[in-house]
Amino acid sequence: MHLKKVSFAKINLFLHVTGKREDGYHELCSLMAQINIRDELDFFFNESGIRVTCDHPLVPEDETNLAHRAAAHFFHACKKKNRPLPLDGVSIHIKKQIPPGGGLGGGSSNAACVLMTLNDYCSILFSRDELMKIGLELGADVPFFIFGSPAIATGVGEKLEKCPNLPDLYLVLCDPGVPASTVAVFKNSVFRLTSGPDYNMNTGLNALLRGQGVEGREKLHNDLEASAFRLYPEIGSAKEEMEFLLQRNVYMSGSGSSLFALFSGPETAGNAYELLAEKWSQGPRKVFLTSLRR
Repeated sequence: MHLKKVSFAKINLFLHVTGKREDGYHELCSLMAQINIRDELDFFFNESGIRVTCDHPLVPEDETNLAHRAAAHFFHACKKKNRPLPLDGVSIHIKKQIPPGGGLGGGSSNAACVLMTLNDYCSILFSRDELMKIGLELGADVPFFIFGSPAIATGVGEKLEKCPNLPDLYLVLCDPGVPASTVAVFKNSVFRLTSGPDYNMNTGLNALLRGQGVEGREKLHNDLEASAFRLYPEIGSAKEEMEFLLQRNVYMSGSGSSLFALFSGPETAGNAYELLAEKWSQGPRKVFLTSLRR
């Protein structure tokens, strides 16, 4: 049997680091939303064992791939609960559009897609909450993609509160052509830790929820930008050039490297996209025109 599925990217509309835990992980407050950039996943169920392939050269095809790990975790969770399975394995092929190492959660989105697809194929062996717990073992962003709605994420990103009132937003997004390491960006960061999620939400949410739409001067923030720019100067250079060309604020998603500008309507976003696409038609930078998923 063959199934086709899609997994969407996400952006962090703002990201604040609010603390550091004893285990070394950082606590965050971030507004996360899925966007209409997606990978395509082909599932083949008449297989034994787990096999993952991908059409992007930077994506591993071994056991370190998050899609591979997600399938392994799912099968392990089934055996642990002594739940019968109607399959012996799965083969997955990923057609990549989400830039790897771009702070857009491509690997986490793939992992969530694998967990949900296998769960559906096996007649809903796990509830959504159970599936989110399995996902958290793979990475802090995985539960968000299973959650399936714009959300305020706290803790290490696993505590999710639905944020249903986001306006329709359009984005021009840039992949600067350099993948960023989440581990390296966090290690290189010097944080002035804020007092908690209320402080962080006030700065970002007010700009997005209480205004009459974004016009490029909203005040959002990502605590990881400074570190990413030190490690990868190409990201900072792309942001400066984007802001100059578009005459509006530009932000980094997650730990980098993707950059985005927000627009209230599709026409102004389309004009900005065409400007950047023409300007950067040669070279490593790639430009996307997209929108939030509600």
